[in-house]
Amino acid sequence: MELFDLKANLNTVGTQLASVEKEIMNKAADPNASIEDVRALKQKKDDLKERMDILQNQHDSLEREQKAKIQASLQQAKAGVSEGLTSSDPKTQKTSAKAGLIRATMRKEVPAQEVRAALGDGNGTGGEKLLPKTVSEELLLEPFVKNPLREVSTYTNVTNLELPKVDFTLDDDSFIQDLETAKELKVEGSSLSFGRHKFKVMALVSETILAATDTALVSTVERALQSGLAAKEKKVAFAATPVAGEEEMSFYAAGIKEITAADQYKAIKQAIADLHEDYRENAKIMMRYSDYMDIVETLANGNATLYSAQPEQILGKPVVFSDAAVSPIVGDFRYSHFNYDPAITYESDKDVKTGENVFVLTAYFDHKIKLKSAFRIAKVETTP
Repeated sequence: MELFDLKANLNTVGTQLASVEKEIMNKAADPNASIEDVRALKQKKDDLKERMDILQNQHDSLEREQKAKIQASLQQAKAGVSEGLTSSDPKTQKTSAKAGLIRATMRKEVPAQEVRAALGDGNGTGGEKLLPKTVSEELLLEPFVKNPLREVSTYTNVTNLELPKVDFTLDDDSFIQDLETAKELKVEGSSLSFGRHKFKVMALVSETILAATDTALVSTVERALQSGLAAKEKKVAFAATPVAGEEEMSFYAAGIKEITAADQYKAIKQAIADLHEDYRENAKIMMRYSDYMDIVETLANGNATLYSAQPEQILGKPVVFSDAAVSPIVGDFRYSHFNYDPAITYESDKDVKTGENVFVLTAYFDHKIKLKSAFRIAKVETTP
């Protein structure tokens, strides 16, 4: 089991334990409550505590092991820094080249020809400030801030991308059995074009980090930029009130059909059923973890076994959690498509308030919901 899985399991069991402890206090203070109920809750608490201790021990052991590996890797990288670009190790060469690119940018200088060549960019002038292709592609991976859509949506890196909304056609256009899809294609057309929405991500770089090892400098800057890209993607895709010009990038403002029911569990179930079978087969549910736990608590009604069930067993489809999903989104997320313009640029500045150096990345991207009929928004009926 990976470390992040253990952290998630610890959080789940910890939430259950806190809930049981609160329930014990309430029952103990209630003179009408049966003492047998209190004893049963205490036994449940002991079981959860034992589970948590087992998970915690395994978590701590794995965390120590990973920290030791990271420390050993850093020491190894530090020992090889002096070799720089002359190292025979391609990975060390690339790390040194990235560090050279960052340091040159922070000094308002043009990166050396060999630095850009090591990054797969033959242009040594640097005048256009285009980020080397290998670096710009890597910025879409493994950020600190996670965008759960990266696990399920489609991502491309193509200039002026145009795509058909459906992947195939037949000589008889009545082959589309979903009437909502047919209507959507008739009204909005059968193809879509991706735009270029500009935004900037700024990585703060202290003097100590700038003077640190190549590995420390590159990892700090890359993770900051990666996190900024992921945070921006998540912000526009889940915006309840998007800024002007970004409405079609948001699930909640793009005109997706809403399914309402008395509670969230029923709304999600009905939303799944309302999808055409072409989309229902690969459908997933994007929702907040807190909303999911509320559903489980309601369905469990004191039965602890339901808490250990997989979300797919409870809701009928795989679940992807995101706190930004204020209303559950149900659908085939292959029709959620992010496209980046390869021309990601970079520059440097200085934060006059803090005195820190700033590595600035300018990116252009668009998020299109290729077929609105492939999704549903699950909502709870509002009482007048």
